[in-house]
Amino acid sequence: MLNPRKTLLLGALALLVAGVCAAQNRGWGSGGWGRGFRRNGGPVVWTEGNEAVDERVVKTAREIASHSSGTPVWTNPTGFEKDVWTFARLIRDRGEDAPPSAGNWVTDFPDSDLNLSFRLQQMTSLRVDPDGRIFRLTDPVLAEYPWIYTVEPGGLSLRDEEVPLLRKYLLNGGVFMADDFWGQWQWDYFEQQIHRVLPEKQFTELDISHPLFHCVFDLKGPVSRLQTPGERTFESNGEDPSITWERHPREDGGDEECRPMHVRAIFDDHGRIMVIATFNCDNGDGWEREGENQKFFEIFSEKRAFPLGINLIFYLMTH
Repeated sequence: MLNPRKTLLLGALALLVAGVCAAQNRGWGSGGWGRGFRRNGGPVVWTEGNEAVDERVVKTAREIASHSSGTPVWTNPTGFEKDVWTFARLIRDRGEDAPPSAGNWVTDFPDSDLNLSFRLQQMTSLRVDPDGRIFRLTDPVLAEYPWIYTVEPGGLSLRDEEVPLLRKYLLNGGVFMADDFWGQWQWDYFEQQIHRVLPEKQFTELDISHPLFHCVFDLKGPVSRLQTPGERTFESNGEDPSITWERHPREDGGDEECRPMHVRAIFDDHGRIMVIATFNCDNGDGWEREGENQKFFEIFSEKRAFPLGINLIFYLMTH
């Protein structure tokens, strides 16, 4: 018969271990709270739905379960499966000295990728890959995808071997889009990494007169009217549609540095956009969480995040 005191001690120990494990599952890791985190520095990251993503083996967004309200499924005509545009998301590192609030590459994954892909298929003449792709810059398939995307680039850290690969990709016609980062610290961190790739280039601020804002949807200015907050931020602000910026800690610059939205681009010598950044804006949440909150969908997903995303991709792929 078990000693009651020993049983009590074993039970307390079990609860302590469970509590530590739960804290690790919910905690910061290297990717920020609830923003996709990595345990023990290994190749596996966890989505916001606590789905494991092994960077070594996962190739498409379709392989990972939705953590929002589900994702649509569609097919393209037989024989034309490869004659499509593909949402290509980068697997990349997060710097150890990155701003604490900057997340990992897996934020909003896979829902944002698949929802935006479906809306492109639905709203434009583009035929779109229903599965999406994810890969590192070192993957030889990089050259097959003219548009690549990263989320939360305020913590972007490029490996030394990735810098010349990204430079070659951009100079040869590729486009790199960065989305969902806030405050001057995150911008500076991202810009330093891009400067390693294109040291001779500078970002240009785009205003609402640029044709990319009018190519599919005629978006009205100024640019800050297109700002989308995170859906959780919208809820925490009492669903007030006038508060469209993320609240960030003082070390990130605080609220004031997060209020104005910017769309900034780097052009090649012929005026083609190579890098485009939607800064102080969370388009990814607008694509990802379209079915979770009807008010958020109507104000931000339907009127801002999807139209802007569709315009950007359509313009970049036709210019």
